[in-house]
Amino acid sequence: MTKKLTHFDDAGAAHMVDVGGKPETARVGIASGRVGMRPTTAKTIKAGAIGKGDVLGLARIAGIQAAKRTADWIPLCHPLRLTGVELEFRVTRDAVAIVATVHAFDRSGVEMEALAAVSAAALTIYDMCKAIDRGMVIGEIRLDEKRGGKSGTWVR
Repeated sequence: MTKKLTHFDDAGAAHMVDVGGKPETARVGIASGRVGMRPTTAKTIKAGAIGKGDVLGLARIAGIQAAKRTADWIPLCHPLRLTGVELEFRVTRDAVAIVATVHAFDRSGVEMEALAAVSAAALTIYDMCKAIDRGMVIGEIRLDEKRGGKSGTWVR
């Protein structure tokens, strides 16, 4: 018997994986990404001189909100009870590096929540700085680590 690798039934309809029988365990997802920009844009962010306000503060709030609402915009994600979301930013010469760490005690992993947090934070940085640098590039969004559940720990 071959194992079905998709989440589609025989008629081709998508369905949500049933996690009801899985035990609740501590889960952690860590994701990262980057917003590349002109050096002058990075300097302006670091100086807190962007006209729209506190870029990194608002990006942090956007990332937290995105993690909390991931199931609302990723169709087959389970809504999870998050116990913590942290976002870290490092402004370099020509970029802002973003790391999101998401914690939950639930039946499903928080990888998508961590990736959503990084994505929303990056989009917020772009939105807040686009008036001075429309050439910014959002990229390198990736899962760096996941812990918990049946599959245990995975590290990039």
